Amino acid sequence: MSLVTDSPVHSSSSDDFAAFLDTELDSKSSASSASDDEAPNERHSDSAASSSPDQDKEAEEDDDSDFQSKRVKRSKVETVEIVEDDGGTTSFASLKHNSEASISKEICTHPGSFGTMCIVCGQLLDGESGVTFGYIHKGLRLGNDEIVRLRNTDMKNLLRHKKLYLILDLDHTLLNSTQLMHMTLDEEYLNGQTDSLQDVSKGSLFMLSSMQMMTKLRPFVRTFLKEASQMFEMYIYTMGDRAYALEMAKLLDPGREYFNAKVISRDDGTQRHQKGLDVVLGQESAVLILDDTENAWMKHKDNLILMERYHFFASSCHQFGFNCKSLSEQKTDESESEGALASILKVLRKIHQIFFEELEENMDGRDVRQVLKTVRKDVLKGCKIVFSRVFPTQSQADNHHLWRMAEQLGATCSTELDPSVTHVVSKDSGTEKSHWALKHNKFLVQPGWIEATNYFWQRQPEENFSVNQIKN
Repeated sequence: MSLVTDSPVHSSSSDDFAAFLDTELDSKSSASSASDDEAPNERHSDSAASSSPDQDKEAEEDDDSDFQSKRVKRSKVETVEIVEDDGGTTSFASLKHNSEASISKEICTHPGSFGTMCIVCGQLLDGESGVTFGYIHKGLRLGNDEIVRLRNTDMKNLLRHKKLYLILDLDHTLLNSTQLMHMTLDEEYLNGQTDSLQDVSKGSLFMLSSMQMMTKLRPFVRTFLKEASQMFEMYIYTMGDRAYALEMAKLLDPGREYFNAKVISRDDGTQRHQKGLDVVLGQESAVLILDDTENAWMKHKDNLILMERYHFFASSCHQFGFNCKSLSEQKTDESESEGALASILKVLRKIHQIFFEELEENMDGRDVRQVLKTVRKDVLKGCKIVFSRVFPTQSQADNHHLWRMAEQLGATCSTELDPSVTHVVSKDSGTEKSHWALKHNKFLVQPGWIEATNYFWQRQPEENFSVNQIKN
């Protein structure tokens, strides 16, 4: 049993699986209706001439048996064989129904199910196992062995075409949305500047009246998606609900070139208030994640590239406790060429290049998480940092997030001053360590210098984060 090989190009396993399931279920439904309409008439005309009560009873039993047989046969589909498309991703080609094949329910491994029915043999299953992939097709659940098989096959095809996986958050990463009721007086001018929903590919600010919402796409996002798609198989993964996720996907990808069925919302997650790669058909060793919320990925921090939050609307600033004017209220925006997405695209290119061109391990043994660590450690390599009055009293310095962040960026952190120290991080220029830095011509910077360096993956100019000196 096999699949026909006329699979669509540039689609992923999840995309093609969704298309196949829609087509297959529609065809089964049509065929079932047709056969059910014809069969009773045929049986009635054949038996109407003469029949006895015993013959009628036997006929009814035969009909029941025949109905059960047809129900099982209609539910059978061939074992899924994965074929490779020209784009290097795995494709589920259209499944061909094989009415002649007989798959024993006793030997079927039940690789997946719709509700309680096995997608291969049609048997009704007791209990639930595996993982739900509702974003691929409503009601679809795949067993753990089948998930492993799909991931392994998809991985081989992607690597052959020099692609990895990229998981993209929506809010504050690729865009910013606000409820219309939360817009301030200083933002009212935006109502006259929204772009047409008829051709969203040319706009960046949209009024979504049906959702009582306004959405602003982050500068450079369209170029980012286009170029990233050459290196990555991309997913959307948001804590928003499915309706919101799909609406945002239409704005970002109106031509369905990048995501198609690969849109995951909070409704698809397996843990409350957490995101996980268990619902992604990609090997963890080949996945990168862009998200502004580190705590959403507690099990996958090694895959995460933390994004600087995009606060275009005032409500976004208020949500995170910032008592300042938003970008919209200031009538400005991030830079296209030097903003967060442009900076991260450079990082992604570097990681991709190292993974495919500079590692000595066999392709199967490579791990993008190790590449991520290596690239990150180069950012502040050679810097030695001492903190002054940055951490709470009595706290363990090396447990503070800024200390850990600096070390992840390749810096050496210390509690003691010595000639090898290059930076003193402080909020106060009046501390003893701050005086030492100024006296010995060392960099005296605010804590934000480390955070900005972490977001941009590039050492930031120290003069932009200087500590105000107290005038005598």
